[in-house]
Amino acid sequence: MPHDAHSQAETPVILSDLLALTGAAVAPAQALLDKAKAHLRVKLSENGRISGALIEQNQTAAHGLAWLATYVEALRQMHGWADRLQGAGKFGEVEQLILQISFGEYLWQIYGGIPMSQGEMLRPQDIGLTQDDQRALMDDSVIALTASGNTQAARTRLVDLMQERSAELTVGACGLDDELTMIREQFRRYAVENVIPHAHGWHLNDELIPMEIIKDLAEMGVFGLTIPEEFGGFGLSKASMCVVSEELSRGYIGVGSLGTRSEIAAELILSGGTDAQKAKWLPGLASGEILPTAVFTEPNTGSDLGSLRTKATKDGDNWVINGNKTWITHAARTHVMTVLARSVAGTDDYKGLSMFLAEKTPGTDEAPWQDPGISGGEIEVLGYRGMKEYTVNFDDFKVKGENLLGGEEGQGFKQLMQTFESARIQTAARAIGVAQSALDAGMTYAQDRKQFGKSLINFPRVSGKLAMMAVEIMIARQLTYFSAREKDNGRRCDLEAGMAKLLGARVAWAAADNALQIHGGNGFALEYGISRILCDARVLNIFEGAAEIQAQVIARRLLS
Repeated sequence: MPHDAHSQAETPVILSDLLALTGAAVAPAQALLDKAKAHLRVKLSENGRISGALIEQNQTAAHGLAWLATYVEALRQMHGWADRLQGAGKFGEVEQLILQISFGEYLWQIYGGIPMSQGEMLRPQDIGLTQDDQRALMDDSVIALTASGNTQAARTRLVDLMQERSAELTVGACGLDDELTMIREQFRRYAVENVIPHAHGWHLNDELIPMEIIKDLAEMGVFGLTIPEEFGGFGLSKASMCVVSEELSRGYIGVGSLGTRSEIAAELILSGGTDAQKAKWLPGLASGEILPTAVFTEPNTGSDLGSLRTKATKDGDNWVINGNKTWITHAARTHVMTVLARSVAGTDDYKGLSMFLAEKTPGTDEAPWQDPGISGGEIEVLGYRGMKEYTVNFDDFKVKGENLLGGEEGQGFKQLMQTFESARIQTAARAIGVAQSALDAGMTYAQDRKQFGKSLINFPRVSGKLAMMAVEIMIARQLTYFSAREKDNGRRCDLEAGMAKLLGARVAWAAADNALQIHGGNGFALEYGISRILCDARVLNIFEGAAEIQAQVIARRLLS
C-alpha cells in the first residue's frame, strides 16, 4: 500500500485521534468487501443462482471471501469494543495499543495477504479484485493506521505494560459487565486451584478427567448454564457460556470442553424435542446427573453428514440401530448419546436422517461398553485427551420409541443445524482459552529465561510475538462475544459464529506455536506444558467444522 511511512522515531506510540481513525477505517474495508462480493456473485452464479459446483471449482476465491469478511467484521467489533470502553471511561493505554496494533496489522493483511493457513496466503487478486478495486483502501485513516499502528515501539510498550500489571491485564481489558467479570474470576480461581496443577499429568498419562472435577463443575452450574430455569438450569446468556468455556479451557481444554456435549444435547432438545422429552432430559442435563455424548460422524463421511449410513430400523414401537461411528468424545462415561442415523428407507441424503436420544449405561476407562449391541475402541490422539475419543459400533442396539427426537422422522439434520450456532460460539471461546494459556506460558518463560545476560522478553522479536498474541486474542474474543450477543438477542448468527470459530482456531494455533518457539528446545520437551497446549490447539481447526468447511459455509451465506 503506497504511502509515506514515518520512521519509528517520529511516530508516537499512541496515535492521536485513534478512535476517529479506526471508526473511519472500517468503511473502506467494507467497501472492498462489497466489491469482492459483487464480483464473486457474478463469477459463481449460474442461471441467476449461486452454484455449488462453481464455488467448489473456485474454492480459493470463495474461501478468501470468507476470510476477508471475517477480518472486516473483526475490525468493526474491535472499534465497537473500544468505543464502549471510551464511553465507560475505561479506554486506557493498554486498550489503545491493542486497538491500533490490531487495525494496523489486519488492514495491512487485507491489502497484502491474509493467512488462511500456514502455507495459504489470500491476496486480493485471488478474489478477482483489481488494483482499481483496492483503491477503496486509499483512505487517510487506513494510511495512518497501516503506517503507524503496528510498530515495534507499540508492541514493546504493550508488553512492558503487560509485565508491569501482569498478563491478566489483557483479559481484564475485554470490556465485560460486572456479572460476567465475576463469573470469569470465579472460574479462573477454580482453574488455577484445581485444573492447572493436574492438567499436564492428565495429558501425559492419557487419563480421563477425574469425576471429582465433573462433580465440581456440576455444582458450579456449568452443565445447566444456558438451560432455562424452568428445566433446572440457570437460564444465563451465551456470553456467560463463553466466559466459562474460555477460563476452563485456559486451564485445560478437556475441562473447558466438558460442557460442550451438554450444550449440544440441550440445544437439540430445546429446539427439537417434545414437551415430554424436555421434561425428562433437561433437568438431568442441567444438574450434571446425565452426561451426554454427540454421535454424528462416521468413518467415511467426515463433514459430509448427508452421506451417513448408520441405520435406524423400526422394531414395533422401538428402534434398532446398526452402523459405525467415529470421533465420539467422552463416549465411555456418558448416559445418553445423541445419535444421527438414517431412518427413512430409500433415501441417500440429509432428508432421511433422524436424531435419537439413545440411552446407555456409563462405563469406565477399562470397560467403556456395558450394554448389548454397542462396542468400540479408543482412538489415540495427540492432544485433547481428557475425555478421550472413541469409535462406536452399533449392532442391533435398541432405542426406545419415545426417544426419537421430536417424535418425527427425517428431521435429524435440520435439528442438528439448529445447534451449530451455539456449538461454534462455544468452540470459539474454547479457542480463546487455549490461546490465552499459550500467552500465559510464553510470558512466564520469556520473563524467567535468561540468555545473553538478559530475559528473553527484552528481545524485540520475543516481545513482539507476545504482543501479537495479546492483540489477536482480543480480536478473536470480541468477535466471539459479538456472536454470543447476537444469539442472546434472538438473531440469526450462524455467519458470525462461523467467523468467530474460523478466526479463533487460527489464533489459538498461532499463539501456541509462537509460545513454543519462545521456549526454544524446552518447548519440544514433553515435561513443559506448552507441548500439551500446542497439541490441544491443533484440533480447534478441525472439529466442529474444519476450517475449510467453515470458510465454505461462510462464503455461501455471504453470497446467498
